[in-house]
Amino acid sequence: MSTSESKNTPKIEGVLCFEDAESQLMVYRQLNEAASPWLVLPNSRVHLLFCLHGPVAFAFSPHYRRELAPDRGYVIYQPDEVLPVQLLGTAEARLIHLSIRLEKLHRLINPAVQNAPVFQPENARHKFYDEVEASGELLMVLHQIDQKSASDLSNGLFFHAKSLEWLSLLYAGKKMNVEACPFLKNEMAVRKIRDAKSLLLEAFRDPPTIPELARSVQLNEFQLKAGFKEIYGMGPYHYLMQYKLEMARKLLTEQKLQVKQVAHEIGYSNTSHFIEAFKKQYGITPKKLLAEP
Repeated sequence: MSTSESKNTPKIEGVLCFEDAESQLMVYRQLNEAASPWLVLPNSRVHLLFCLHGPVAFAFSPHYRRELAPDRGYVIYQPDEVLPVQLLGTAEARLIHLSIRLEKLHRLINPAVQNAPVFQPENARHKFYDEVEASGELLMVLHQIDQKSASDLSNGLFFHAKSLEWLSLLYAGKKMNVEACPFLKNEMAVRKIRDAKSLLLEAFRDPPTIPELARSVQLNEFQLKAGFKEIYGMGPYHYLMQYKLEMARKLLTEQKLQVKQVAHEIGYSNTSHFIEAFKKQYGITPKKLLAEP
């Protein structure tokens, strides 16, 4: 894409969490816009782009497009020119983006004691692309950034600290402090919580009970609820409720289904209970939302 073309393309709007002269932390949520917004990656910075909740397609050119799966990330370094990328994701997808100058990374992490390919001398003046999977510990950090960015942007120190923790987990192998939640002391536990979330969403119309869900992933009930809240910021059923109500909102606004039909689609046998829950979540009844143009 040429410079003149980039000026006329819709730029993605995100939440700025932290910024200084050498680094920036952003969270992008509106990735399913019809205009397919563009993200312009400045040169001479290492860009860490990690996906949560849903896949995000990256169109690097008209002929080259790759899809980034949830819980995975790209590490991109362009030393000489900016890189415009067109993005398209699902409504629930999140893209957490940390950009940092290579010189700052060198100061933070001694190249002699870590093995990140982007640090190798031969790569300093060359383009570098890599796809990595987020560890369980890194996923915790990313979810914490996402949750905090949706509710409180006043604590810049929190986001700066999480950015450093992100880099440490990705490149230095440092273990995060889990004293605040003794349950989450190993990556296997985090993976089990993620498996529990998948099972819960797969059976959203007739979800398992907490004891059934805990047994399915070989955790006890306390571990399941405590771990779920630590990673996703809420308990299993609260998470499921938000998922179902967001699905209902899309069925009403995009498919124009009737209220009773939507209630049935998301597993409510009592339409009145659905209406009450929907109004509590969105401040409007399903019928009024359906009537909006």
